[in-house]
Amino acid sequence: MNNLRKQFPILANNPDLIYLDNAATTLKPGVVLDKMMEYYTQYGANIHRGIYPMSERATEEYERGREKVAGFIGANMASELVFTRGTTESLNLVADGWARRNLKAGDEVVVEEIGHHANLLPWQRLALEMGLVLKYVPIGDGVESLVTAKTRMVAMTAMSNVLGQKVEVGEVVAKIKRANPKVVVVVDGAQAVGHGKVNVVESGADFWAFSGHKMYGPTGIGGLWARTERWKEMEPLMLGGGAVREVSLEGYRLLDGPQGFEAGTPPIAEAIGLGAAADFVESVGRERIELEEERLAGYAYEKLVNMRGLKVLGKEGGRIVSLSVEGVHPHDLADYLGKYNICVRAGHHCAMPLHTKLGLEASLRISFGLYNSEEEVDRLVEKLDEVIKLFQNG
Repeated sequence: MNNLRKQFPILANNPDLIYLDNAATTLKPGVVLDKMMEYYTQYGANIHRGIYPMSERATEEYERGREKVAGFIGANMASELVFTRGTTESLNLVADGWARRNLKAGDEVVVEEIGHHANLLPWQRLALEMGLVLKYVPIGDGVESLVTAKTRMVAMTAMSNVLGQKVEVGEVVAKIKRANPKVVVVVDGAQAVGHGKVNVVESGADFWAFSGHKMYGPTGIGGLWARTERWKEMEPLMLGGGAVREVSLEGYRLLDGPQGFEAGTPPIAEAIGLGAAADFVESVGRERIELEEERLAGYAYEKLVNMRGLKVLGKEGGRIVSLSVEGVHPHDLADYLGKYNICVRAGHHCAMPLHTKLGLEASLRISFGLYNSEEEVDRLVEKLDEVIKLFQNG
């Protein structure tokens, strides 16, 4: 896929850049940036309330972005998708907008030890405030193993942002629903959407959360998909202009559909850009992207797994390879690699309980995108071997 590199302005402007931090955020293709700039330079008005041509076009483009993204994730209709700032806001919307209204003291919520803080902290806070019972799924176990008659919600991850562990969501949700058909399932799809085929309806889940900036789209926008019946059971996180049908001194009525959950001026350019990102990923081919990213991760795994003094976390699979090196802090490794324009991530990756369970303070994470290559992996391995020897012999 090397020919795709020239479609990314950052890579065109920095030909020596080796960007391997795609699990944190992907780079943006020119078509996404151009579409956002088109909004700002040609019809940059506010949406939904203006009745002049420029505002009407902005509204059309914004809602077209919603339609594209809804189709991209396999939603039945665009009205099932609400734009948010990203996965974190989406999961908090499920916790505060749905769970707070529909759960009660003593209800069980099943979460995963491998999960991102965004799919853990909202449930911890809600459990403390409401008397919910949190049950944690150990690493390697299936979430369905902890589902009982008292379980009301399961918060699961489509792909671990540390171990690269990929889940067949549909199979897992089917097991959960067989164990207890009344369980509501929310999926953290941040690492999955845009990097392989996703169909939220066919998955059987009730909610999917995702971020635009992890699927070659803009920062500051993502989405929450929910089944129509779930939206009817929810309240928005915020109230204000743009979300209301009627307001009086005695109360208010919200608009139906996504607008009722999108108070204030939304990220218009970002929504339009996210629609362009969905088009871009489709044009490249999601299966092609998935196969290439996983192939490169497998190539890196094979190169790293037998390197002396280095431990690869998790098993081969997915598009993420995380590792630790005996006697060397991941921050030192990342700093050294950065001097050679190799961008990787060091830290706990917003998954501290997982690292604690693994007996680690932090790890070094290598994550792949559609513009990476074997030559970049070889360069990474060369410099990683160099810095390990430097520290261990120093």
